[in-house]
Amino acid sequence: MNRARYARLVPSDNVALPLDVDRILADPGVRIVVCCGAGGVGKTTTAAALALRAAEEHGRRTVVLTIDPAHRLAQSLGLTELNNTPRQVKGIDVEASGGELHAMMLDMKRTFDDVVLQHTDPARAAEIFANPFYAAMSSTFAGTQEYMAMEKLGQLHARGEWDLIVVDTPPSRSALDFLDAPARLARFLDGRMLRLLLAPARTGGRSMFSFVTAGFGMFSKVVQKVLGAQLLSDLSGFVAALDSMFGGFRQRAEQTYRILQAQETAFLLVAAPEPDAVREAAYFAGRLQDERMPLAGLVLNRVHRPAAPELGPDESLAAADRLAELGGHDGTVDALRAHATLAHQAVREQRVAARFTAAFPTVPVASVAAQPADVHDIDGLRTIGSLAGQE
Repeated sequence: MNRARYARLVPSDNVALPLDVDRILADPGVRIVVCCGAGGVGKTTTAAALALRAAEEHGRRTVVLTIDPAHRLAQSLGLTELNNTPRQVKGIDVEASGGELHAMMLDMKRTFDDVVLQHTDPARAAEIFANPFYAAMSSTFAGTQEYMAMEKLGQLHARGEWDLIVVDTPPSRSALDFLDAPARLARFLDGRMLRLLLAPARTGGRSMFSFVTAGFGMFSKVVQKVLGAQLLSDLSGFVAALDSMFGGFRQRAEQTYRILQAQETAFLLVAAPEPDAVREAAYFAGRLQDERMPLAGLVLNRVHRPAAPELGPDESLAAADRLAELGGHDGTVDALRAHATLAHQAVREQRVAARFTAAFPTVPVASVAAQPADVHDIDGLRTIGSLAGQE
């Protein structure tokens, strides 16, 4: 959705449709829940809370996949660490429901290594692992984390062991990177430039530089000057070693998109009631609709709710002023003024959230009240899950 058009929208007076999170978590036809949104809005906490609720309340065998480098998910689940293999979370209340909860954190290099091992023979895999370009690409290349997150999702889905997979999307500069990365990385690995670099390996063993010099003249000098001869040599070797995998990268990118577009997937936008976060959620909602991906709703985190919502900020301040003039109790005056501040913040948050509803009136919304402290344990996750589950 165009950001300028979103910014011009006037908040709607219509109340947002309620999002029934429990219906999504309990639906056996929903096998994947993807939590996405801007950074710093509580995606990791939301993903963990929903996965816990699916296991405890709805008896589903659930795994939550996080790409959060801060390790907050492991801490909140009472685990010392998470790695690339699902680990069962102990000590949760699943006796009545019969559910299970497992958690894991993406190791993008190990996931990339697994992909190489799966699609090449051991000798070719060893050649790829020894290549300096592969070492850099599998650890730091832009988009690799997002691509490998989708690889891991595809692996978990293919295993068929889970009733529900909950994905905490990467903390990218833009939430759209999660959708764009698989196709972008596949295009890079299957692109014309890399095919050009691969050509010397198919021309009787002539060196990359003699091939390029013969065919492209000045182009060779420019590329070598910009990238360096050693890097080009490493890259050429890397591309030649990966030749058998090119089709696989594109095929898996297409399979990932089909999984994300299927009705077994539910996208949940996560946002805080702040202009930038809600604007990003609206932009992502438009993109999901354009890509025909199933958008289930918006979870609005850290919403402030005054204890007496019928008492507005102006009325509360006026009452505090009158009471102060009459020499009223300082504690009551302070309480009224504190309520006015909170009520004013609540009104502002409602206006911000209303912009999303005005742009996407058919997208339901669940609000999660702001908590007095950060969530850092199972009980805190249960609280978030129960609040998200309330209609």
